[in-house]
Amino acid sequence: MNGVREMRGIRGATTITENTKEEVQQAVQELVKEIMTKNALQPEDIGAAIFSATEDITAAFPASGVRKIQGMELVPVFDTRQMDVDHALPMCIRVLLLAETEKPQREINHVYLCGAEVLRPDLVNH
Repeated sequence: MNGVREMRGIRGATTITENTKEEVQQAVQELVKEIMTKNALQPEDIGAAIFSATEDITAAFPASGVRKIQGMELVPVFDTRQMDVDHALPMCIRVLLLAETEKPQREINHVYLCGAEVLRPDLVNH
């Protein structure tokens, strides 16, 4: 580590099996907590979180799940809809966290869970 904190983009994705508020929120919490753990982040390190969901997720906003993580109440979050692309992974929630860290880009750990590993196999065991 170089001692200089810089803003980095950290990607992640997960899938759900049922379109329920509880499952959306639980999946988002699991994903964000795993990203934070693997990148040694605290909520105050996160500048913003941008979530997207496929068209088949309608039960809850993904960002509503992240608000339940202690310390994340003040983090700006934003939800958007993923493009409806032929043969895309269904029931998928993606996130882009913008976080300050001392880690260089090559040491960032992107997290893909619950079948979403197929989206970026090049980053899965990074």
